[in-house]
Amino acid sequence: MIKKGMAIVLLIAIVFWSFSALIPSEISSIDVPETQFSSHRALIHLKAISKAPHYLGSEEHDRVRNYIMNQLQDLGLTTQIQEGWSLDASGNLAKPRNIVARLKGSDGGKALLLSTHYDTDPSSAIGASDAGSGIVTILEGLRAFLSSGIKPKNDIIVLITDAEELGLNGAHLFVNRHEWAKDVQVVLNLEARGSGGPGIMFIETNQGNAKLIQGFKAAKPAYPLGNSLFYSIYKILPNDTDLTVFREHADISGFNFAFIDDHFDYHTELDNYNRLDRSSLEHQGTYMMAMLNYFTQANLEDLESPYDEVYFNMPIFNTMVVYPFSWIVPMLILAILAFIWVLRYGFRHKVLHLKAIGEGALSFFVAMILAGLVGYFAWPALKLVYPQYNEILQGFTYNGHDYIAAFIALTIAICCFAYHGTYSKASTGNLLVIPIAVWLLLCTGLAVKLKGASFFIIPVYFAILSLFVVIRQKAPDIFLLVLLSVPLLTIIGPFVQMFPVGLGLKMLISSTLFVVLMFSLLIAVFGTFKHKRRWGYLFVFLAGYFLISAHGHSDYSSERPKPNSLLYVFDADDSTAVWATYDKILDGFTTPFLGENPNDKSSLNRYVIDSKYHTGFTFTREAPIQHLDQFKYQKERDTIIEGIRHIKMTLTPRRPVNRIELFSDAAHTFKTIQVNGMPLKRENSTKRQRLLTYYVSDQDPLVLEFEMPEGEKSSFTIYEASYDLLTHHAFDIPARSDHMIPKPFVLNDAIVVRKTITID
Repeated sequence: MIKKGMAIVLLIAIVFWSFSALIPSEISSIDVPETQFSSHRALIHLKAISKAPHYLGSEEHDRVRNYIMNQLQDLGLTTQIQEGWSLDASGNLAKPRNIVARLKGSDGGKALLLSTHYDTDPSSAIGASDAGSGIVTILEGLRAFLSSGIKPKNDIIVLITDAEELGLNGAHLFVNRHEWAKDVQVVLNLEARGSGGPGIMFIETNQGNAKLIQGFKAAKPAYPLGNSLFYSIYKILPNDTDLTVFREHADISGFNFAFIDDHFDYHTELDNYNRLDRSSLEHQGTYMMAMLNYFTQANLEDLESPYDEVYFNMPIFNTMVVYPFSWIVPMLILAILAFIWVLRYGFRHKVLHLKAIGEGALSFFVAMILAGLVGYFAWPALKLVYPQYNEILQGFTYNGHDYIAAFIALTIAICCFAYHGTYSKASTGNLLVIPIAVWLLLCTGLAVKLKGASFFIIPVYFAILSLFVVIRQKAPDIFLLVLLSVPLLTIIGPFVQMFPVGLGLKMLISSTLFVVLMFSLLIAVFGTFKHKRRWGYLFVFLAGYFLISAHGHSDYSSERPKPNSLLYVFDADDSTAVWATYDKILDGFTTPFLGENPNDKSSLNRYVIDSKYHTGFTFTREAPIQHLDQFKYQKERDTIIEGIRHIKMTLTPRRPVNRIELFSDAAHTFKTIQVNGMPLKRENSTKRQRLLTYYVSDQDPLVLEFEMPEGEKSSFTIYEASYDLLTHHAFDIPARSDHMIPKPFVLNDAIVVRKTITID
């Protein structure tokens, strides 16, 4: 009994260790040698940068840019500002101002590029993590590297992009129009999608990743975390970074380093200096120093490879395990053959029996189905019970970790109950057969469709070995079986948390299914335990504890503020105005304007103002008319050449505006469209009739040139928005209470003027 208790303690310790070993536990002080990265020194820069939102076009944006420029110049780098118009593939137009700097290497020519961005999301984000952490990591990393006195062989280019949050516009501008872009051989890009957690590395390349991952391994970062599955998933999701532009437009490969925990802070005013996890910053620093030391001296012209490699980190060795894609099928076949041999061995020695295997299969699939249903309906059920969660658009609540823990515990309880009767009827070996077979089927599918996840076969090898042990030995040593479970817990275990953290609680189903798959391979350990039902009750209790804890933190407070929204929308066509919101539940901030019974399903949603999650207005209410200056419309050219009408028109803001949304019901008739000299792809116009979103800086006009067949009519619906609703002299909007924040990912706290232009 003592040994079994110690085994449980050891299993728990391995799980905690598999997470804690991913990230530094100590933060480098300001007193470390000048040649070392210091998080405390980096935080001095961060405090200066993250004082307020600094989105494109704001005064704070200019201040932050000047600060970064001065710091790079103090390090002895040649610096410049690259400015120009940029239009991304989805129709986001901006005029970014990139910060570009260069340090010449001894060999000259080829360059390592360090990249991050300095603009914040316009929805009130402070940007301490996204991407202030990237800026200060580069500044402090460069300072430490230069202090070492080591002369780099390769040039170092620093690119702090602008307008990344709007459409990767700064990266587009550099890659396509800067003369230094042709010298870049590899990119190190720093990002954040939350305010904490370990930094994850994933490679972006159009070629094979073999030499890149070998270079990463040779750099020997202190806490390597990454695997080839992350990028496989990343490519499927609608998310990009600046590095994506380098890969797609210039065939330049590189490494992304990003932390994604505390996702609830992402793009909000909570992304501030105090909430940034210092361990996350330290982790990014360890990456920066390792990569700088290696790639400044490496042969950057020898990084292309036609071959891909599977890679994953192993905390026990503090390194990356790497093997070529060409091994995937042989390793799978070898595992299948080994499994068949062990099955024959078990049947020959009359330890395995078809009836007992069938009973084990029933338990496994009952657990899998129940856990899948629980995980699938968990998030919809939580939103039904706690409708306030609907206000968190990214889908990860402040108490999200409690929910992950609760549904993990509940799934383990389901497994205990599902296997309770079977344990007493069938030997442990019989219960392992079907789970291993399912894992092999899963690995077969991954080998065909998601090769980056093929390292899932590694725990299966150890499970087959465990099956052999329990067949061969009547009383196998439990510590040996725990030891054989280490690869499963350390390689697969972190995914139980990472998927719902990174992708939102809608992915709780991934956690519940992973737990069943892991539990089924741990049957070799759990099979020696009596009173399985009691263990089930224990985990039900733990699930209840975490659900109660989550309930206790389900309300909004100053530490967990409620995201809300308010806009004033004036329709210049019919001289009417409304208050509008995206909120499903009104509160003390919005109710005074929208009332207790506001209009539902706003007609404004005919034209959905562009946002990350395509969020539409929920409520509107009539508002008093305020006299607001409207843009000046001027038709500069209207000629017909060979049956094609050529039109040029200019929209000039007459009040300080930040954003213009342009829609057209007749966009399908346009032969060509140009905005501020940039060609607009026609497929953009099919997106809810939206032509483009123009993010204004310097109050520059929007110049639209297009061609259409003679005799056709066209009209444009224009939304002109400024982010000054709370400060404009014409409005008296009280400040939010300390338990509210502006809702991210949408146009918010804005004054919007809507006007239609018809061209006959």
